Amino acid sequence: MPRPSLVQALRSVLDPALVLHLLKVARAYSYSHVGPRREMTAGPGLAMSPTASLRNGSRIVLGREVHVGERCSLWAGDSTGRITLGDNALLAPEVFITASNYGTRAGSPVMHQDKVERDVVVGADVWLGARVVVLPGVTIGDGAIVGAGSVVTKDLPANCIAVGVPARVVGWREGAETAEDGLLAGG
Repeated sequence: MPRPSLVQALRSVLDPALVLHLLKVARAYSYSHVGPRREMTAGPGLAMSPTASLRNGSRIVLGREVHVGERCSLWAGDSTGRITLGDNALLAPEVFITASNYGTRAGSPVMHQDKVERDVVVGADVWLGARVVVLPGVTIGDGAIVGAGSVVTKDLPANCIAVGVPARVVGWREGAETAEDGLLAGG
C-alpha cells in the first residue's frame, strides 16, 4: 500500500488546477518571450536569460554579443518606439527599458490615453547595472556605465559613469577621452 506522502504528492501533481495553471504560465511565457524573441533582430553571440520579458520584438534590435540578464524587460512601443542595443551591451538583472509611456492628461484614465513612443538607443560596450530603468527617448553613449538602481531620463554621453534618480554623470571611465577633454582641447 502506498505511503500517505506519496499519495499526496501524486494528487498535487495531477491536480487539474495545477495543470491549468501550468498552461497559463506557458501561454504567458510565449506571449512575453518566445514570440517577441522570434521577431527581434539580434547579432551573433546573444546571451539572453529565458526570464527576460519582451514586447513588440519587431522593433527591438540587439548588436553582437549582447547580454540580457535575468528578469530584464525590453518593451518597444506598440506602433513606433524602437529599442536598439549596441555590440557588447551588458544588462544586469532586472533592467527595464521602455520606448513607450502612457499620456498623463487629467480627466481621462491613464490606461485609455494615447501612448507616447520614442526610440531608445543604448550604445556599444554599455553596462547597465541591476534594476536600471531607461525611459523613452533616451540615448546612452558608447562605453557608458549606469549604476544599479538608477533611472535614466535624459541622454548620457559616451564613456560616462552615471548614477542616481534621475541618473547624472559622476565620473568617466579610466583611460577614456571625455566630453570635457574634447572641450578643453578645443574639439
